[in-house]
Amino acid sequence: MPSKEWSELREVFASCAPKAMAATTAAVMSINPEIDLGGADRFYGLTREPADVTYEEVTAAGLAAIWANPLGYDKERVLVYFHGGGFVSGSKDSYRKIAAHLAKAAGVRALIPDYRLAPVNPFPAQIEDARSLYDWLLAQGYRPPKIAFAGDSAGGNIATGAVLALKQANRPLPAAVAAFSPWYDMEANGPTFDSNATADVAISRQLVHDFAPLFLGGRSPADPLANPLHADPAGLPPLWLTCGGDETLRGSIEQFAAAAGEAGVEVVLQIADGMPHVYQLLAGRVPEADASITETGKWLRGKLDG
Repeated sequence: MPSKEWSELREVFASCAPKAMAATTAAVMSINPEIDLGGADRFYGLTREPADVTYEEVTAAGLAAIWANPLGYDKERVLVYFHGGGFVSGSKDSYRKIAAHLAKAAGVRALIPDYRLAPVNPFPAQIEDARSLYDWLLAQGYRPPKIAFAGDSAGGNIATGAVLALKQANRPLPAAVAAFSPWYDMEANGPTFDSNATADVAISRQLVHDFAPLFLGGRSPADPLANPLHADPAGLPPLWLTCGGDETLRGSIEQFAAAAGEAGVEVVLQIADGMPHVYQLLAGRVPEADASITETGKWLRGKLDG
């Protein structure tokens, strides 16, 4: 049963999420370039600032990025966190807090990049940026067994797609991938787009139909590096996947987890009953978010110990 804290914040989240998505859609599609983005600011502002974390601006592989450095972090291990925002919005600044919470839980520093956004830079620009960041980390002296990819929503897609691309190129792979509510389904075919349509306040089938073409830039929605549901997951590193029980993306996340498991990949899938899309954005405010980040961090610690 959802917590008292979530029950008290549900209306706030429900009012911020659609405003944020509507503002993003309108701005990106140039319906109204002067539209008030305050809804998006309030949405990202729901995450509380974690204690004992400092931030450092850096240029990584030519991209603006932020290091989130928890007190006493392990200098040999690193997490790359790809932010959400439907591939068309969001930034290192708006998602630094959720990345910092996860970095603190994992005991590592996190690199949060401003990867290139669609529609100006459609797929596969985001995958190319992720691969460039990986090469940059290797050049800094980090080793693949000490690197993990993570992200939420669109960022969860990028974290997964980048590892699929590295596998395709026969490159050494990161140690693990952790994805919060990853947006895998570019076709909105999953059954929970119907069954959770009224419960999900953030993602709808129509939103996918609006955003996916902006991201794909004319590419097929079945391209396996854009839509991991069409990829062969065999050989991927361990996966940690989460989703809210009330979100429309649930069915596609369950589908990918099942396919990966059948292909011999180590997979953990956590579904939080009654929770929304990327509920970890409520870190510091609701116990479900804090518990998920703590558990994900503990899992990442184990995978980066190799």
